[in-house]
Amino acid sequence: MRRFPVVTALALTWALLAASLAGAQDHAEYRPFLPGPIWVYNNWSAYDELSDNVPLTEAAAMRELHEVLRLRRLGVHIDYYVMDAFWYDPDGGYRKWRGEGWPVGPLRWIEALARNGILPGLWFSTNTLTHMNPPPQWRDSLTANGKGMALYKGGFLADFMDVLQYWYDRGVRLFKFDFADFSAAAAGDENALGPADIKARNVDALRNVLRRFRGRNPDAVLVAFNGFGGNFASTAAPIPFHNPLDLQWLDAFDTVYAGDPRASDVPEMDFWRSLDIYSDHSVRRFAENGVPLRRIDSTSFMIGDTGTNYHRRTDGWKGMLLLEMARGGWVNTVHGNLELLDDNEARWFARAQRLYEPLQQAGTISMFGGVPGAAEAYGFASDRSDRGLYAVVNPGQSVQVLNLPPRNRESEPHGAGRVLFRDAGFEPVLGNDRIKLGPGQFALIGFGRYAHAAYDLGIQSDIRIPRSIESVSVRFRDARAKNTIETTLEPPASGDLRIVMQQRDLGGAIQRSVTHEKMGAFFVIAASQDGKQLPIEIRYDRVVWSGLSWAVGEIHRDKIAPKKTIRLRLSSADSDRVHLEGHVYRVEY
Repeated sequence: MRRFPVVTALALTWALLAASLAGAQDHAEYRPFLPGPIWVYNNWSAYDELSDNVPLTEAAAMRELHEVLRLRRLGVHIDYYVMDAFWYDPDGGYRKWRGEGWPVGPLRWIEALARNGILPGLWFSTNTLTHMNPPPQWRDSLTANGKGMALYKGGFLADFMDVLQYWYDRGVRLFKFDFADFSAAAAGDENALGPADIKARNVDALRNVLRRFRGRNPDAVLVAFNGFGGNFASTAAPIPFHNPLDLQWLDAFDTVYAGDPRASDVPEMDFWRSLDIYSDHSVRRFAENGVPLRRIDSTSFMIGDTGTNYHRRTDGWKGMLLLEMARGGWVNTVHGNLELLDDNEARWFARAQRLYEPLQQAGTISMFGGVPGAAEAYGFASDRSDRGLYAVVNPGQSVQVLNLPPRNRESEPHGAGRVLFRDAGFEPVLGNDRIKLGPGQFALIGFGRYAHAAYDLGIQSDIRIPRSIESVSVRFRDARAKNTIETTLEPPASGDLRIVMQQRDLGGAIQRSVTHEKMGAFFVIAASQDGKQLPIEIRYDRVVWSGLSWAVGEIHRDKIAPKKTIRLRLSSADSDRVHLEGHVYRVEY
């Protein structure tokens, strides 16, 4: 895998560096894309100043650098370390580092990266004032509400580009652009110009200067996040996007991101699998929009113990990592608390990277099967002539059979394959160019050279899939209480009971609820026998900043009294009047 040249410590020493834009020449040509896949560590979710109160400090940043170096010694490939939001002084116009927690600014961090051959990256809010105040040179670009800046008028954009060059000259090589607002009109223009004209002027202004910046700095990596197109709030919206990405942004950016990790609108007993499905669905939507898979950063790998990652720590992390690689993006981003991975887990991480590295580089990854957000089985195929990996997922509440696509244009059969990795419980059945998967299950299949025990990656024990599942015929009815449905049923002779609730608006569309409380108290699944409450296992009981539209719980067999009627009551605390659907399944583990 090709790496970009390392910036030396000497070149990054403040005493020997002076920002100099004089004499820089614009070039008509610019590097349109990365020469190969890269691995990026981003420290967001190791700290969190939005959904939590974990601050960004030099001590925290250097702790994670220590962990990056530990993982690299154990074989993990990491090229860049990105300092995410709020590194800047609110009054410094992005030129001054925040003082609190950073006694000498970024100097120690940047020099330590240089000594160890890792390239630094920085986060920027593209043209909105995110926890900062406008310096004088930006004020003639301010919007009427004072929350952002026009890109087409005033001094903001020229100064912003000077800022990017300032940090490039100090060694920064990856630039993350977030929170773009192309509706931002300079004060007084909001009534003089139409919305389409304002957007076109902003887009053209930014895209043109970024092209020139790339021409001057061909080894810079530019990644686009919120505001550049796409809908991230839900997987219920149709494919393709209502708000499509303008593909001309691919002339400026190396990759576009597919949304921060959040629950899909597909109910899952395991909350983390729902997050996997969200990222898979979002990547598919960008691909349907015309974005090559190589140019999509799924941004899905996030471990840690903050609000951003729903305090997941490392739950389900192995499947999360494999799916990030399987989607084929050439910017592979790892977020969060790396100290949560022990040495053996780091070695596993490195093995998985080495497995996918030649397939990502070959750029032959494709998506097949159904639509993730419609609970249809699907997968990502990564093929070369002598080897292939197929990452497959069944998001539904039933056992599904997924047909595997031909390995090449001549429709060559797959031959003998091997399940290299799977969730615990249900054992996938592979044969005849198809695979049978349990409800909510992920598996990785190897073909050709990879169909060998030497490439086995084991079983993900913290996600457990039922060995069997069947629907139980029940009819829910509206209760007297608002947004509440109920039913009764007789206990099955064997197995646990899985209860699924889906929330929709009164028109039938999926509706998410957003609350600052834990969702277990907001979406309530209650069960009783003879007036006695039955304990219900739920895994969605967490603060979900991105909202949730479903609830799933299970009653274990040993908690159910035989031959006594079970009463189920499902409710939502949403302030709107909503429609609730209820389903019940008998599951065997």
